[in-house]
Amino acid sequence: MTAASIHDLHYLEDVRWEYHNCMMLGDKGYLSAEIQKNFFETVNIILEVPYRLNQKNWRPPSWAYKRFRKRIETLFSQLNDNLMMIRNYAKQSCGLFTRMAGKIAAMTFMQYVNFINHRSIGLIKYSLI
Repeated sequence: MTAASIHDLHYLEDVRWEYHNCMMLGDKGYLSAEIQKNFFETVNIILEVPYRLNQKNWRPPSWAYKRFRKRIETLFSQLNDNLMMIRNYAKQSCGLFTRMAGKIAAMTFMQYVNFINHRSIGLIKYSLI
């Protein structure tokens, strides 16, 4: 987690030492070809970023990218709307992380309840009914 004033590209320097041999999904802020090439050459991370419409070599994003991206955006929206992730009133970072872990655990529990009841795991609003 970084402050809002820090650009996302600076966060990638921390990620470089924690992960390797994987694929990361990013938004258009990570579009730099130099950064993508550097990540692949140093730690074998494929940084998957959609092209902008006005780029020369534009191609539509793959169906897998669109599916994963939609699931991630839906999950962030659910955390914000249903579990009020943004409004937590934590005074210290320890309290913030504790509250966030509790909300993510609650989300995981509701998805599991839907899974064992053979419902879509994304429909968490009415999972306990």
